[in-house]
Amino acid sequence: MNRTTPSTRPPLKDRIPGGPDGRRMLLVGFIDKCGTGLWSTAMALYFTYVTGLGLGQVGLLIALSGAAGIAGAPLGGRLADRFPLVRVIICSQLLRAAALLALLTTDHYPLLVLFAAVGALPDRATNVLTKLYAARVAGSERIRYQAINRTISNFGWTLGGLGAAAALAVGSSTAFHLLLLGNAFSYLVMAALTFRCAEPPAPAAFRVTAPSADEARTTKPSNPWRDRGFLAFTAGESVFFLHDSILQVALPLWIVHATDAPVGLAPLLLVINSVLVVLFQVPLSRFGATTDDARRLLAPLAGLFALGTLALGASPLGGPVLAVTALVVAAVALTFAEMLHTIASWEISVALAPDDAQGAYLGVHGLAQSTQRFAGPLLVTGIVSVGPLAWPALGAALVATTAAQRRLVRRRLSDLRPVTVSVESYSE
Repeated sequence: MNRTTPSTRPPLKDRIPGGPDGRRMLLVGFIDKCGTGLWSTAMALYFTYVTGLGLGQVGLLIALSGAAGIAGAPLGGRLADRFPLVRVIICSQLLRAAALLALLTTDHYPLLVLFAAVGALPDRATNVLTKLYAARVAGSERIRYQAINRTISNFGWTLGGLGAAAALAVGSSTAFHLLLLGNAFSYLVMAALTFRCAEPPAPAAFRVTAPSADEARTTKPSNPWRDRGFLAFTAGESVFFLHDSILQVALPLWIVHATDAPVGLAPLLLVINSVLVVLFQVPLSRFGATTDDARRLLAPLAGLFALGTLALGASPLGGPVLAVTALVVAAVALTFAEMLHTIASWEISVALAPDDAQGAYLGVHGLAQSTQRFAGPLLVTGIVSVGPLAWPALGAALVATTAAQRRLVRRRLSDLRPVTVSVESYSE
């Protein structure tokens, strides 16, 4: 009787794209989210109880630092085109640590605003810089790499949030100082780990095109600010990122002010969000393995946006059972919308960025998320105040934006020859 050797699954480290440097950068991202989870949860309370700021002052400080941080994404992308990417990442990590530690040196309000704004610049740039590194080190497997990164990041956020909750239970000034110092220390550890990473290949090393495509590439603008098509794509992206504000800001407010659901449902919905991302982000990444596949995800994305907003609009129309059911449906639909949008956004933005200005283009694309973080909470708060009919209206706007984005991306991609990515083998 013939016996066949059973196929063995490759070790975990071999299933993670990017080789040792890719795995090291995933660890850097995990540490980043752990440290950020420690501090972001307690930031407003730190300014309230430790530095003695009033509610209005805290709100203004956070708003001003958020507005300043909008410039971080394009600035980081531009620097990454001019200097070695690893060095830029390390400098951003050290600047984040320095700005955070500077908060310990003063209670003077203008200086607190200044230090918070300075820290917001590299904080917003980090998303673009890590995206650039991942796109270069993971090559054709960048979608899977990003999915793994998001899964690990959710674990990091959870651990950081649990640590912050334990410290906040103490409630002393020392506990707040330890949270701040813990986050600053995490940046220093990240910088040390990043220093061990090799500079990834330039984007041109991954792209193989025919001569005619090269000629077409050179006719396209290298400056994203003059590229109207890419700016329109980024504007659409800022609308899609509203799922973040809906889940984190609007849902808790809607539960309290408009429905008969118990208040305790709000944190449970966020837990559902995190668990679903951990379970499904990596498996879903196979549906966006190519740029065309990523564009096709915009169709189900529209359906999920419609379902989520309609469920929110229906949640106040009955008793507690209907409210809870509708809110859970909304949270699940918007979570899957978040995951599909992350996959599509990651792949399409990289594909549309010319090799000679990849950092600048992805930096401008980073404005979509930064702008949403600043304006999104204001918009969804207004929607909550309007009432149930505002949610279907928002859903219609999201579906219309999705349709426009599909046409725009199809037109942009039709001008480019299908990209062939050479997969490099990484070894220890």
